Amino acid sequence: MANPWRGEVALVIDGQRHLMRLTLGALAELEAGLERGSLVDLVQRFETGGFSTRDVLALIVAGLRGGGWKGRAADLMQADIEGGPMAAARASAELLARAFMTPESADDGV
Repeated sequence: MANPWRGEVALVIDGQRHLMRLTLGALAELEAGLERGSLVDLVQRFETGGFSTRDVLALIVAGLRGGGWKGRAADLMQADIEGGPMAAARASAELLARAFMTPESADDGV
């Protein structure tokens, strides 16, 4: 089970459940690999619905790596994500939100 207090989000890829988490190292790797802007820009793209599939993939890879996965983005190019692209986008947005959620905002149901 994913632990929201740790910022974990579950995603099923090729029939296997993975726990994703944006650790500080995963966030640094994510920011370094962004095609455009910073993490703040990425958050704004998700808040406004202006994110790209590249943003979704980058977040999933960073989250998987933060959860201990040793793969690369190329390993996911042919992967089957349970729920399809919409589930991947939802999981990415949730992952990003949980990475910056404080215990106070979690208690408020944010």
